[in-house]
Amino acid sequence: MHLIQCLYTGVTNNLERQVLEHKNGQGGEFTKKFKIFKLVFWESGTDINSAIAREKQIKGGSRKNKIELINSINPEWKDLSLEYFG
Repeated sequence: MHLIQCLYTGVTNNLERQVLEHKNGQGGEFTKKFKIFKLVFWESGTDINSAIAREKQIKGGSRKNKIELINSINPEWKDLSLEYFG
């Protein structure tokens, strides 16, 4: 069982920079308030319009669906940023 307080969904053109900003408390008020600093799921693409549409799709889904999406690729809820960005 995972203790999950908040799931954050966003779009960025530089995932490594975004993760580092969140981890260093430099994100927006939402990420600061809820201490968003663990990357448990990400997708990549080349088209900003598709990325925004996907973001809206995920945000519009239920919490259960978001958890299932994360579990489908990261069942241990590891911080993926450690693997990808050191």
